[in-house]
Amino acid sequence: MARDTGPQCKQCRREGQKLFLKGERCLTEKCGVERRSYPPGEHGRGRMRQSEYRQQLREKQKARRYYQVLEKQFRSYYDKASRQPGVTGENLLRLLERRFDNVLVRLGFAASRRQARQLIGHGHWLINGRRVNIPSYRVRADDVISIKPNSSAADVVRSATELTAAVPPWLQADHDSLTAKVLRLPDRSEITTPVSEQLIVELYSK
Repeated sequence: MARDTGPQCKQCRREGQKLFLKGERCLTEKCGVERRSYPPGEHGRGRMRQSEYRQQLREKQKARRYYQVLEKQFRSYYDKASRQPGVTGENLLRLLERRFDNVLVRLGFAASRRQARQLIGHGHWLINGRRVNIPSYRVRADDVISIKPNSSAADVVRSATELTAAVPPWLQADHDSLTAKVLRLPDRSEITTPVSEQLIVELYSK
């Protein structure tokens, strides 16, 4: 399974904001953005030429890093979104939001998407009673998510739930039994990803 193994904090610094890639660490003073709020590299503190292309590229990179997907995967999501009826940018965010690893983070069952991928890959989670070990699996309305009985990761998951402030209205979570249900597909107003999807569409439309 291809994955990004580069420094996580540098990615947040490059985008100039917290992308919460390292879970609990992002909420402490050890966060890279808190310690060094400028881009990484030799010229990080210098002035950068602002252009339309640069703004579009940065939005695309921010979204890709936020959901922790590679470039080829992200382009594939965009192509699928462009073929669906409706607004392409909103379709793209809905597809990314429905990824199984992202859903676990939204439910509070994982502190970060990297941790969620590890838990899924090791077979700790079930959807509708069947084991799913594919992080990119797209959940559907009425799917029931539960942790595998007698899972050794239960304590890790319970620790992650303590970091969760709220669960999106399109999901329903029971943190006591570590179960959840997908009530419906998300609306754009319920997706809190800090990106402007229109800039991404403009970039790929060139």
